[in-house]
Amino acid sequence: MTSAAEIVLLVLSLILVIVILLQSGKSQGASSAVMGGNKMNIFTRTKERGADKIMTIITAVLVVAFFITTVIANKIG
Repeated sequence: MTSAAEIVLLVLSLILVIVILLQSGKSQGASSAVMGGNKMNIFTRTKERGADKIMTIITAVLVVAFFITTVIANKIG
């Protein structure tokens, strides 16, 4: 039998996947860091603005909620 924590965990995981897929891609920066491009330095701080910042905050909150729910589901089951 599934508990409420397992159902919440399933819903959180689906929402988390969707939110991560909606984030803007940073693949050009990552590939230039690996390939040695000098357009972006991986150690420099870049500030997120607007929707990117909101999506990062939502992702962080969802990850924390996912972790806490996982611990609770493990204690229950």
